Amino acid sequence: FGVSGNMAAARLSTVGGHLKKDADDDVVVICAVRTPIGRARKGIFKNTPADDLLYTVLKGVVDRSGINPALVGDIAVGNVLMDNFAVNARMAEFLAGFPHEVPISTVNRQCSSGLQSIASVAGFIKNGTIDFGIGAGVESMSSKGMGDGNIKLSERVLEVEESQQCLIPMGVTSENVAERYGVDRTAQDTLAMHSHRNAAAAQQKGLFREEIIPTEAIFKDEDDNEVLKVVTDDDGIRPNTNLQTLGKLKPAFKQGGSTTAGNSSQVSDGAAAVLLGSRKAAREHGLPVLATLRSVAVVGVPPDVMGIGPAVAIPKAVEKAGMRLSDVDVFEINEAFASQAEYCVRELNIPREKVNPNGGAIALGHPLGCTGSRQTATLCHELKRRGGGVGIVSMCIGTGMGMAAVFEVPRH
Repeated sequence: FGVSGNMAAARLSTVGGHLKKDADDDVVVICAVRTPIGRARKGIFKNTPADDLLYTVLKGVVDRSGINPALVGDIAVGNVLMDNFAVNARMAEFLAGFPHEVPISTVNRQCSSGLQSIASVAGFIKNGTIDFGIGAGVESMSSKGMGDGNIKLSERVLEVEESQQCLIPMGVTSENVAERYGVDRTAQDTLAMHSHRNAAAAQQKGLFREEIIPTEAIFKDEDDNEVLKVVTDDDGIRPNTNLQTLGKLKPAFKQGGSTTAGNSSQVSDGAAAVLLGSRKAAREHGLPVLATLRSVAVVGVPPDVMGIGPAVAIPKAVEKAGMRLSDVDVFEINEAFASQAEYCVRELNIPREKVNPNGGAIALGHPLGCTGSRQTATLCHELKRRGGGVGIVSMCIGTGMGMAAVFEVPRH
């Protein structure tokens, strides 16, 4: 993705940094949906298997788009924590009504897995391997959380300092970012407060309805019997969050530190799916175009400050898209920790009103494998409501990486 030089001049006309002319081989977003996001181990999906969440969004993206599922050339599913989830994904695909001819795989680039699934499918579309594909993501952190299970390591890798840094707990990397780049506790708590307030306002206005598929969740009654209920709202948003309540929370990862449970992302359960296709194929099959994927970038950064990844990945993605940072209307930056999100906003000098206008992972939650596809659904629908524009999805990645993608919705 992304074009440059004479080829770009021949195919595209640029006004104010925006790509104006569409091409038949553009990769477009046709539909993007998600489940509500639930708090892990105590929220709406604590008893609901990841298979059911994935089934819901795979069926939902077909139902809402109207595509014949047999036209889907491949499905990629981001998942980070669950063992051998490729088998579960295949079973969920069949439950959602896809024929056995449609293949599926799982993808793990940690916190960017949901966006990586989109990029992987988009690459197949761009090179002509398939016409349509689905980039999805799912995580049940109620079923398996971070740190569950042991990792067997070679002693040799531990001889390399950056290899050792890959084992640093994520919360400690947050403290490293805060200390190294001067992000104090007040700045972190302020970002967290705005995340909850923005999410609460969006939920109250019903802005998430376009992206959320009503989802069956398993609850237990007083006799411990399973009961199915349909849920439609994220359950981690706290509308009354303020600096006073956040300020009372103790550091979670380091004595005297500044990273707390209140200014970190929530561990969560959820799923999302994005239907992609070539512009030509979408037109020929009468399918709507929600957005165009203009570029993708993934970068490496030092593992001990992995949270700075978006500050490196975003400029690279913008450059690949032939745009300027000022051309971007909305930035969906994953709030793994307020420290790193705040650093990225400062480093790139992004106007605050452009960042996570409907809240981020501190309020909504961060189901690891789902997040990138969830952010994409939120972004595309927000740009559509605004009458078009340019947006970015970005996140940091454990072990020291960052990823970003540029999407564009035509202005009306």
